[in-house]
Amino acid sequence: MKRIVFALALLPGLVFGIESPGTQEHLDGLKKAALKIDQAVANFYRQQKLPVPKVTDDATFLRRAFLVSVGRIPTMEEGRAFLEIDEPTKREELVAYLLSSKGHASHMSNWAFDLLRLADGRIGSTANNEPYRNWVRTAMEENMPWDKFVNQLLSSEGDGWDQKSAAVGYYTRDRGMPLDNLANSMRIFLGSKMECAQCHDDPFGTTERHDFYQLAAFTNGQDTLKQQHMSKLWRELQDDRTERGQEYSIAQIIWDRVYGMSLSGGGTGRISLPSDYQYRDAEPGEMVAARTPFGKGVRMSDKKDQDDGRQQMAEWVTQKNGEQFPSVIANRMWKRIMGKGFYEPVDEFIPSKETQSPELMMHLVQTMMDLKYNLRDFQHVLMLTRTFQFATNPNPSTVETGDDFHGRKIERLSSEQIWDSLITLAGGDPDKKPMRTLDDRIYFGGRPVLVGKKSMSQLSKEVLALNSEQELRTYFTKFVAEVKSGGGGGGGGDMNMMKQVQTYNNDAQVRASELPSPAPRSHFLYLFGQSERDVVEAASREPNVGQVLSLMNGFVQRQLVNNPDAHIYKGLKGVKTDEEKIRRIYVAILNRPPSDEEMGWMKEEIKASGEAGLRNIVSALVMSSEFLFLQ
Repeated sequence: MKRIVFALALLPGLVFGIESPGTQEHLDGLKKAALKIDQAVANFYRQQKLPVPKVTDDATFLRRAFLVSVGRIPTMEEGRAFLEIDEPTKREELVAYLLSSKGHASHMSNWAFDLLRLADGRIGSTANNEPYRNWVRTAMEENMPWDKFVNQLLSSEGDGWDQKSAAVGYYTRDRGMPLDNLANSMRIFLGSKMECAQCHDDPFGTTERHDFYQLAAFTNGQDTLKQQHMSKLWRELQDDRTERGQEYSIAQIIWDRVYGMSLSGGGTGRISLPSDYQYRDAEPGEMVAARTPFGKGVRMSDKKDQDDGRQQMAEWVTQKNGEQFPSVIANRMWKRIMGKGFYEPVDEFIPSKETQSPELMMHLVQTMMDLKYNLRDFQHVLMLTRTFQFATNPNPSTVETGDDFHGRKIERLSSEQIWDSLITLAGGDPDKKPMRTLDDRIYFGGRPVLVGKKSMSQLSKEVLALNSEQELRTYFTKFVAEVKSGGGGGGGGDMNMMKQVQTYNNDAQVRASELPSPAPRSHFLYLFGQSERDVVEAASREPNVGQVLSLMNGFVQRQLVNNPDAHIYKGLKGVKTDEEKIRRIYVAILNRPPSDEEMGWMKEEIKASGEAGLRNIVSALVMSSEFLFLQ
C-alpha cells in the first residue's frame, strides 16, 4: 500500500497520515477517469457556448471537500494544516485523506439510512432494526460494492440477528407491506417509479397493474421462520395477560424480536391478482407468474411455487438491466459530490442518449462498472476532477432537468452536516470518539438482562433451532426462569456478549450516525429537517422559526458559544494577538481567513466587549448563512 503523508510545516506535530486505498496504478486509473469527465464537460461547454468557470480558492475547496465527503467542516487544526502549506498536490492528497477516514463511513451511513428509511425501532412492535442497522453501517465502513449490497438486501433470508443474514431487515422493516417495499426497491435501485401501479395502470408512465403484480410475484411468500411453533402459546398468553403479565412480556421478546425479525420464503414466483382487479387482461384472483417488465426478460413457472424468486429478482436488478442499475447509482453519487443530479429527479432513470451530455453519462456508467460498483472509488474519481473544483455558480442550471456542470450550486447543509459541524467546533474531531456498536442485549422491562450470559444473537439462534411446539414450550419455560432469576444462559455462552456495548442517548455530542434514529422532535436534528424515515429520502432543508430559536438559545449557545471548554476556544490558548484569535475563529467556523474589512469589524467588537467579544464573534459566524450553506 502506498503511504501518502500530508505533513504540516507551520503546525509541527500535526500530520495527515492515510493509507491509500490502492496502488499507484490504481490511483492513476482514477485520475484518467477524472480527466475523461473533465474533457466531456469541456465539450459540453463548447456545444452550449458557455465560458469555462474559474477554479475555486483553497478555502472554498477545503470546506467543500470536507462537507461532501465526511459530512462536517474541518477542525481548526485541519483547516490551518491545509491553508497554511504550499504543496501543488495538497488538494489531491486531502481527497485521499478524507475518503480513507472514519468520517466518510459515517457520512455514507447517514445517506444509506435515509435512502433505506432505516429507523432504530418499528411502529406497533417491540421488534427493532438494530442488527439491520449494524449490517448497513458495517457495509458502509467496509465499502461493500453496491451491486453486492443490493443483492444481499433483496435476496437474504434467515435469522435477523445473525450478521450474515441481518440484511433481511430490508424486508422485515416493511412486514405486512410487501407491495410498498417492492415499489420502493424499484425507485431506489432502478429509478423506476411504480407505486401508482399497485392500484391501477400508471396514467403518467408505462407500467400497468398487471406488470406490477408479475414483478411482485418474485417476492411473494415472505414469512417468519418457524413462528407457528409459538402461535398457540402466544394466543394463550395474550388471553391471560392480566394474570401472566411477566410471562407475556418475556414471550414478546421471542415473538417480536426473534421470530418477528426473521425472514423465510425465498419468493414463490406466483401471486394472486387482487379482488378489485378491473382490467380485461386477467380476472380478479387469477394466479399470475413472475415476469420482469423491462430489461432482459426473466420469468418463473406459472404451474407451481418455487423458492428462489427474490434471488432471481436481485440478479435481474443488478445484472440484467443494461445501463439502468449503474446509471441510477452513478447519478446518486454525482449529486452527492457535485450538488445536483446529472439528471433530476435522481429516482427517475433517463437513458444516457437522452441526457444533456450522452458522452459524459455513458462514461460515468462505464466508470461505475469498471470500478465494480466501488462507491468510494467512484466518489474519488469525481473529487479529482477539475469540474468539482469549479467556483460556485449562483445562477440556476441551464438544464431544467439536470446539472449543467457550470459550477456547484449553493445549497443549505443537511441537518446531519450542521450537527456534525457544530460538535466539531464544540468537541474537536468527532471521529476520534468510539462508534456505536451492535446492541444485542436482551431487554426486559426497559433494562438489559442476562448481560454476559445470553445475548439476543444467541437467543435467536437457539429459538430458531427449535422444531416443534413442545420444544418451544420447554425452552420458553426455562427462559422465563432465567430472566426472572437473572441466571445464566448455558451452552458456554457467546464471547461477543462479553464485549462492551457502545450506545449513545439523544444528548450525546457524537456524529449523527451514532445517535438514536430518527431523532426525537425536540432534537436539533429534527428541527433542521432530518428524515423521519417513513419515505425514501424525506429529509428537508427548508428553514423554519424553530431553527433560528435553536441557534440562538439551544445547544449552540450552551455547548459552544458560552462553553469555555469548547474546542474552538482551546485553539486560541497561547495566542497573543486579537488578529490571530479572530483569524483562527474564522478558519474554524467558515474555514477561511477574514477579509480586511471583517478583521476591522471584529477587532472593534473585541475592543468594545473584551473576552465576551470572542463569544459574540463565534455566535454571529455560526448563525451566518455562510456557515449554514455549502458553496
